[in-house]
Parts: sequence; C-alpha cells; structure tokens
Amino acid sequence: MTETGGPSGPEGTERPEPQAGGPAEPQADAPTPPRGEAAQQWQSPSGATPPPPPPSYQPPPQQYPNWKVGLGRPGVIPLRPLNLTDILDGAVTAMRKYWRMVFGAAAVTAVLTAALNLVGLLLVDTTGDLEQIRDLGPAATDQELMNQMVGVLGGTLASSFITLVATLLGTTILTGFLTVLMGKAVLGKPVTFKEALKEATPRLLPLLGLTVLYTLAILVAAIFCLLPAIVPYTFWALASPAFILERGTVMEAFRRSVKLVSGMFWRVFGILLLAYVISSFLASIITIPFSFSAFLSIFGNLDQMYVPSTGDLILQSVGTVIAQTIVGPFTALVTVILYIDQRMRREGMDIELARAAGIQTPPPPQAW
Repeated sequence: MTETGGPSGPEGTERPEPQAGGPAEPQADAPTPPRGEAAQQWQSPSGATPPPPPPSYQPPPQQYPNWKVGLGRPGVIPLRPLNLTDILDGAVTAMRKYWRMVFGAAAVTAVLTAALNLVGLLLVDTTGDLEQIRDLGPAATDQELMNQMVGVLGGTLASSFITLVATLLGTTILTGFLTVLMGKAVLGKPVTFKEALKEATPRLLPLLGLTVLYTLAILVAAIFCLLPAIVPYTFWALASPAFILERGTVMEAFRRSVKLVSGMFWRVFGILLLAYVISSFLASIITIPFSFSAFLSIFGNLDQMYVPSTGDLILQSVGTVIAQTIVGPFTALVTVILYIDQRMRREGMDIELARAAGIQTPPPPQAW
C-alpha cells in the first residue's frame, strides 16, 4: 500500500502521481486499446462502430433496374409493362429479326388462302349473271332484274362462304405459328422453322375451332348491332395466344382472355383497332395496282356494270398474296405482344420471363 492508499506498483514501486497540467492517467477499469496489427481487429466492449476502412476501399456500386428496359430486354420487347410504341415496335422488330420465318409462313398461308378463294370464285361463277344484268338494258322489267339479282346474290354468298373458310384456315395456321415464334422471340432464344411448326401443329385443329367460335360470335353480334360486336371482339381477342402458350382447353382460353382484358377493355380495343387500321391501309395500297381494271371502271361508263375476267381474278389474287405476306403477320404479332403485356401488368409475367431468359431478378422489397 502507498501513502495515498492506492495499490502499489510492480515490484513494490509506488505509482507516480500525475503532474499538474499533464495528461490524466487512464482508469484501471477502462481497457487499453491494443496497438499494431491487433488494433485493426479491436472493437470496443460498449458496441461502438469499428474504425473506418482505409481510404483505398471503394464500396460496390448499387445497380438499380432501368425503367426503360425494366428487367432487361433479352428479346424483341423490354420486360416491363408496355406502352403503345413498345407494342408496335416489338411487332416490327420481330418481323425484321425473324423475317425469313415470318414472311415465309405468311407467304405459305397467303398462297393457300388465295388458291382456295380463287377456286371458289371459279366454281361459283357469277360473271354470267352479271353479264345478263348488263345486257338487259333499260327495257328490263322489275321481275327480270329481281331474278338476276337473286342469282347474283346466291353466287356471292356462296363465294363469300368459301372465302371465309379459306381465311379462317390461313389465319389459324399463321396465328399458331407466329404465337410460338413470338414466345421464343420475347426471350431472345433461337428457334428454327421446323421447331416452331412442330410445336404449333398439335394445337392447330383445336385452334381452328376456337377461331370459328370467335368469328361466329362477332358475326352474330354484328347482325343485331355494331356496338355489341366489339364486346366479343375485344374480350376474346387474346384467346388464341392464351390457348397456344398456356396449353389449356378452348374454354379455358376464352376465360383467360376475358380475365386479362377486364378492366382494360378500351385500351385493348384501341390497340387492336389501330393495328387493324394500319394493316388494312397498307394492304389497300399494295393491292391497288393489281386491281387496276376494277379501279378504272369507277371512272368509266356508270351505266355499264364491271364484270371481272379470269385474268382479273388471277391478278387480284396475286395482289392479295403479296399484301397478306407483307402485312398479315403484323396484326397477329401485335395480338401476341398485347397478351404478354396484359400478363406482365396483372400477373408479374415479366419476372418469370426474366428468369427464363437467365436474367437475375432483384430481390423483393424488405417488409418493415
């Protein structure tokens, strides 16, 4: 013991008293931080934060998803909810990137449709009735005109039915093929013509039944009023891509389409209508040179009825094939992209597509 009552130092030496104005001596119960290498690993018992890292330390930059591409763009569209420009651009990009497959399939279906249509027009020949109406002249009675008009009307209905059947067949084949193609194009995965056709072929026959039901619903609604026709046209517009990509039944595809369109009816209708207007406008520009005779008849003698010859019908069929090959895929691709967009908006399909494309998705936000 010392005279001050404090503990003695080592080897019996007394602890020196601090000088006035000098630094205070640390208390006995406070730990002394180590020096040297151990200082880097020392932590205060009170839980204080460790010393700052050396100046050379650089924290890794935080990566945030780009809102323009969402979770990325592995294929023809960004993986996020799409706007009108994204949908139209995605259809055009798919036509450019896979132009051999898109235009090849469109050309095959267009030739098939035009051939069936031409055969129907040649089998149900209405040119004879048209020529008789033209030869009747002003002295013809109302009964004679009525008889000839009935004959023309019957032939027109028969040829229209053949045209409708041919169109449904061509549309079904092209829609099934392009839906499979777009399912791969969204992910940026390579696909061959044989692979896409092999995947679509088992679904074509049920898809034809779905297309027939869809068309009949629109026709029946249009007979009563034009406005109710847009209801089945819009609510069931996404049934075909849902049937191909989800591999359900026909009725399940109709229900899925209604579920996806509900709440966004006018948006879906507006996009489909715009795609149809663009396609029809471009197709009319392409087919005008091939319908030159019918176009000139407008400026000819109005008293003379235009009767197309066999050469005119063949030339018009060629124009239809070219127009359908170039323009036909656009509407089908827009419909498929619109289906994918609705699923990304409602069901978070963009996350599923990103994982399928091998993109690492960000973790879900932390719940507080």
